[in-house]
Amino acid sequence: MIYNWKAALVVFALVFFVSVLGRFLAFKIPALQRMRELNHEADQPKLERQRYRDVVKANRKVGLAINAFFYVAILPFWVTLESSSFWLSVLEAVAILMLFDFVYYLTHRFLFHGKLLRKVHSLHHQARKPTYVDALYVHPLETSIGLFLFLGSIPAVALLMNAPLNVLPVAVATVLFTQLNTINHTWVNLPYFPFKTLNWVTSIHEAHHVDMDSGNYATLTMLYDWMFGTLEEPVSRSEP
Repeated sequence: MIYNWKAALVVFALVFFVSVLGRFLAFKIPALQRMRELNHEADQPKLERQRYRDVVKANRKVGLAINAFFYVAILPFWVTLESSSFWLSVLEAVAILMLFDFVYYLTHRFLFHGKLLRKVHSLHHQARKPTYVDALYVHPLETSIGLFLFLGSIPAVALLMNAPLNVLPVAVATVLFTQLNTINHTWVNLPYFPFKTLNWVTSIHEAHHVDMDSGNYATLTMLYDWMFGTLEEPVSRSEP
């Protein structure tokens, strides 16, 4: 294995640039700008509570520490700047996301909703009608587990491919993982073209937040819920 710090730095730069540019462009759309305003209005009373602010702050610190360690100590061994074919890049990005979603489905269903970590996960489930900031209202232990599962999927796929992964699919998978986990909790009410899919995604995850006994345990796709019989119908989203 070769410690390729330049490749890891490129992954970080791509993730940062695409995330910033994507947010800038998305909120130039009036409908999405309005949804952001409504989420901020709903988030404000939550953030006025000291306990809520403490949990959000702790999650940000934990997330920063884990990502910093990963990008410095682990990722450089598993990424490369060598070019690869378009379809191989697509395969690698999909493999990272689907492997993560599978192990997260099992963890979420049998640990977070099982006896072992149910109490830890119940903190997050206090949000019955989640809005933007609720993506961060998570016990730091749960945040750590989720990040380790995703970040660990990158070297796992590299091992399966028997070669370091190109920086582009790693960056794409990271952006999708980050944004989808946030979007899941965002309050959206746009049941019309071209936002119907976005509306469905958020409604699916709100169904999971109805109580601690609902399905929809995966976080990126509903494939594994469909395969294992835990798919719940989306719920209509009332005002946050």
